[in-house]
Amino acid sequence: MNKNILKKATITVMDGQDKNKVISLLFNPTEYSLDRSNSYKATPIPGISSPVLQFVNGESDQLSMELFMDDYTDPNGPTSLLQKENDPLGERLAAISKLLLIDRELHAPPPVRFNWGTMEFHAIIEKLGRKVTMFHPDGIPARVTLSIVFREYRTLKQQQEDPRLESSDKTKRRIVVGKEQLWFIAAREYGESELWTRIADRNDLDDPREIKPGDWLEIPPLENASGTFPTR
Repeated sequence: MNKNILKKATITVMDGQDKNKVISLLFNPTEYSLDRSNSYKATPIPGISSPVLQFVNGESDQLSMELFMDDYTDPNGPTSLLQKENDPLGERLAAISKLLLIDRELHAPPPVRFNWGTMEFHAIIEKLGRKVTMFHPDGIPARVTLSIVFREYRTLKQQQEDPRLESSDKTKRRIVVGKEQLWFIAAREYGESELWTRIADRNDLDDPREIKPGDWLEIPPLENASGTFPTR
């Protein structure tokens, strides 16, 4: 296989009435930005100069880029020698813009997959802007730059199966926030609220109502009766 062959970027519709439809991009992006962030809750503790930061959740990744479309360089464009399509730029633009509309089967905009070389990014299109810089004599856009923002999309099942979440086999410490109770913490850490007694035993709590915001708790590893970690 010739590694120098140019691979075109594509956008594939993953679900809905246009499922499996592939939109080929005329020009690959010259650059893109991939951003990731986390959310933290700041909990003020009396007598401490800085609040304690506790991880709340991760934010979905964001992929941003500009896409260039031009009838004058499109091999199938109305100004080319092939003259195969009447309005290829308009068709490509309409196909991409449609991905922000509510799909009648999904009752939401459809998820998509952006592919370029080894990159595969599952997302929804969060934002789309267009800048027209050239027109045909009749006023129809002939050259457009699209500013597009993809927001990472994963189903709840995919996120629950993410191995990065499997941390209940390690002892860790966390701070009590707000009106959290042991059963809520157990449900969040172990997936079962009934396991709050494990946390109470590890922290010598006779009364689960003793905890208050700012308290540190040690979260023991989740083990089976045999002493082995459970498989999921």
